[in-house]
Amino acid sequence: ASHVVVSLVKNYPNYLIINLDKLDYCASLKNLETVSGKENYKFIQGDICEPDFIKQLFTTEKIDIVLHFAAQTHVDLSFWHALEFTYVNVYGTNVLVAAAHEANVEKFVYVSTDEVYGGSTDEEFDESSPKRPTNPYASSKAAAECFVQSYWERYQFPAVITRSSNVYGPHQYPEKVIPKFISLLQQNRKCCIHGSGLQRRNFLYAADVVEAFLTVLKEGKPGEIYNIGTNFEMSITQLAKELIHLIKKTSSESEMEHWMDYVKDRPTNDLRYPMNSEKMHNLGWRPKVPWKEGIKKTIEWYKENFHNWKNSEKALEPFPVTEPFAQLSSP
Repeated sequence: ASHVVVSLVKNYPNYLIINLDKLDYCASLKNLETVSGKENYKFIQGDICEPDFIKQLFTTEKIDIVLHFAAQTHVDLSFWHALEFTYVNVYGTNVLVAAAHEANVEKFVYVSTDEVYGGSTDEEFDESSPKRPTNPYASSKAAAECFVQSYWERYQFPAVITRSSNVYGPHQYPEKVIPKFISLLQQNRKCCIHGSGLQRRNFLYAADVVEAFLTVLKEGKPGEIYNIGTNFEMSITQLAKELIHLIKKTSSESEMEHWMDYVKDRPTNDLRYPMNSEKMHNLGWRPKVPWKEGIKKTIEWYKENFHNWKNSEKALEPFPVTEPFAQLSSP
């Protein structure tokens, strides 16, 4: 989301870009430093789960377009904090979409995930494929999609849903696999691989995803869903070896094994999320940044910026270490 904000501020000087963020554990305002002094940028700290605050925000700021990225997104964490994921991702989305509808916005883009489809070894998912989520995170995103779609069905509210592959690049809190492996290796620690490591993921560079969202803003049709995917795919073990080769400068199989530590798997771990993105291609978007270029820039960025978060060390544990979520009080 920070990449999208930076791009909008720089490319649309006549628009006021408002960045609303709760500043949860994975947020860093350092990612916005290049635009923080711009006249057409405004940061507001706030929570999408507070209806009165959100309603007032739409009234006072006269918001025309919403890009809704806000979510709890760490799959491993979702198994232990399913209630928090449901609260933020489903209830928070419902608060936001209700306020946006009341404010009569021109477009509402809900940022979802390829994980709502569930895993597949061979079938390629298109936008009409059924949702079969297999973890609490994906389930909460699928449920939130239903709320957004219901506003389109009932009110013709101009909502667009996107489902993207795994995004990587600078600015990402290092709990996600690519920055985690990079940061571990840069600290002379081993990559922690869940289960067999045979799970395959599609990786999209952040700059390509920014272009996809700008395309959806301009060309995306209300009521439609768009897969933002890539054919570039590799297994988690392959990923670890690639990063070991680049950071530790070795091609020796035995040396690579030395830098990999296999740990127990998460409760469910889908093998693949293959997506068909022809619908986005028809809007004129395709990923452009080659893996070798994107991963090199990402490695360089984490050398300098790992400590942009005060709790970044916590993110490198094999399984998430977080403060327990405050239980919601019953009415």
